Amino acid sequence: MDNSETNHSYNVLKNAIQEIDQAEKALSLSELSTRMGMSSAHFQHLFSKWVGLSPKKYQQYLMLEYSKELLQNHHSTIATAQEFGLSGTGRLQDLFVGWEAMGPDEFARQDNEIKIGYCWQDSPFGEALVMVTDRGICGIAFSAESGRKEALQNMFNRWPKAYFEAHSDKANQLAQDVFKASKAPPLHLIGTPFQIKVWAALMQIPPGQVTTYSDIANAVGNHKATRAVGTAIGKNPISWIIPCHRALRKSGELGGYHWGLPVKRTMLAYEAARRDAK
Repeated sequence: MDNSETNHSYNVLKNAIQEIDQAEKALSLSELSTRMGMSSAHFQHLFSKWVGLSPKKYQQYLMLEYSKELLQNHHSTIATAQEFGLSGTGRLQDLFVGWEAMGPDEFARQDNEIKIGYCWQDSPFGEALVMVTDRGICGIAFSAESGRKEALQNMFNRWPKAYFEAHSDKANQLAQDVFKASKAPPLHLIGTPFQIKVWAALMQIPPGQVTTYSDIANAVGNHKATRAVGTAIGKNPISWIIPCHRALRKSGELGGYHWGLPVKRTMLAYEAARRDAK
């Protein structure tokens, strides 16, 4: 499926989420496809091609209560804190991905010497903004809920002294691998030591599974730091690859998501559907 098709799929799915949430009961294929303004055959084909499952089954993953079921049946307890150093490798989508870390002091010393290239890339979750340094991907944002201008400004604000280059060749090159399960692009994590530990812990959660904020606090060596962990997760600059969408509250509630809860729900449903289709 090409990029325009995947972007279209997300937009249709976004509307489907709204219909599912507003419905008093589960919608049949006929009802849901009619509300989408599509034939049942077209709707079934689009989603079956996208996730390998029928819209009926996929709808179950999108229900608000599914996150609680996901937490109960696919809860990933992260391993001990010793695994999460400030450099090395982290587990990502069953592949080893290389990453480098840069603390705020080192980043500040380089000031305007830091060049960040960026480009826009279609994805299964709407349009994605991919940002890179010479070391690897440093940022991924989504514009489906906020709009392109706000998403771009949000990322600019994270590195106010950097030099930004639009339509970067390196960004275009690495962006091609962001949403492919077969390749893991290099990452450049820019944050405090604590933030980087939290982000490294997130990369230990397998696709289709979830964890809790308190589990992550335990993994980074401070079980009382749940609120600080939540803040670090909220500041994760590399969405999707550093899977902050896999962190839920203890109750099974989705919690927040910087790029909009519909995007988070779609990511979880997308991964769960692919997990069960194997």
